[in-house]
Amino acid sequence: MTPEKHLTRSAASTVQVTSISTSLLTAPTPGRGFVDLTAEVAKFIKDVHARDGALTLFIRHTSASLTIQENADPSVLLDLNTALARLAPEGAGWTHDTEGPDDMPAHVKTMLTQTSLHVPVLNGKLALGTWQAIYLVEHRSRPHRREIVLQFIGETR
Repeated sequence: MTPEKHLTRSAASTVQVTSISTSLLTAPTPGRGFVDLTAEVAKFIKDVHARDGALTLFIRHTSASLTIQENADPSVLLDLNTALARLAPEGAGWTHDTEGPDDMPAHVKTMLTQTSLHVPVLNGKLALGTWQAIYLVEHRSRPHRREIVLQFIGETR
């Protein structure tokens, strides 16, 4: 396959890793749904004086997950919740129900989504697209306190 003629790529840049900064973000959830973490994650990047590097987010749970999704139209998040509910419905004859009927569906939804994210950091800013936000996805019906490890690796000012 021949590369497309209209593709472009900027010149590569290299940074000397001078810093690894880690923080534990605790986020309360109201129950099933999406919690926007973008502002708090951006604050972490600012607080550690990040310049260029990589941010990793890792959620320390098996019934909640992380995703990058559209932040402009709230109906996207509603539709994503609907899709996840269809893929892993409650009452589908699950064997594991130790913590209730939403327990096993929550584990399946986490398996279908992500427990970690990688976001480039350029010039001290998250390299997210215009309509992108970082979300914690709560798959359980009741509120929880979720822990997300934030780790920046890269150059600082």
